[in-house]
Amino acid sequence: MIVCKDLRAAYGERAVLDGFSLKIPERGVTALSGPSGCGKTTLLRVLAGLEELQGGTISGIVPGETAILFQEDRLLQWRRVEQHLTDVLPRRRWDRVPELLALAELEGEGGRYPSALSGGMGRRLALARCLALEARLYLLDEPFAGVDLPRALRILERLRALPAPVLLVSHEEAVLERADRTVWLEGPPLRALEPR
Repeated sequence: MIVCKDLRAAYGERAVLDGFSLKIPERGVTALSGPSGCGKTTLLRVLAGLEELQGGTISGIVPGETAILFQEDRLLQWRRVEQHLTDVLPRRRWDRVPELLALAELEGEGGRYPSALSGGMGRRLALARCLALEARLYLLDEPFAGVDLPRALRILERLRALPAPVLLVSHEEAVLERADRTVWLEGPPLRALEPR
């Protein structure tokens, strides 16, 4: 169990996290949903160690054990699809490339460059690259942006089977319904609402 207790973070005078607490189970997908600007991305960045925590504690995980998928794909236009994966995989694990491409439904696309991919395919490549990292917690910010819903739901089922927990942000009702747990949020500062 990963436990976030009384987290505090601010940008200048603007408190984004102010006593926020959350428990993340050891397996499965926990979805976060709330209006834009409420603090969801800041929470992911704090868990990834990319934003300074000004108060509170996180137990069960350290930043070096997380992998984050940003809202932007951040693809390298001069690297082929499969190279995006081998760039982050140790050489001894390059045999995982076909498995990761299949997870993201990108079979047969390994030799293409990002400019030849649709927006949804680029998003799925960014997700596959994130999942190529060995992590004890995957932090996914809008992983299905631009991905058609049937495909997104198939990929979601594969995420649920990962050996590490997934914390993802989504606004898709169908994705939220299929997650193992959904936390409804508002803010800033970020706070959890009562379960629906």
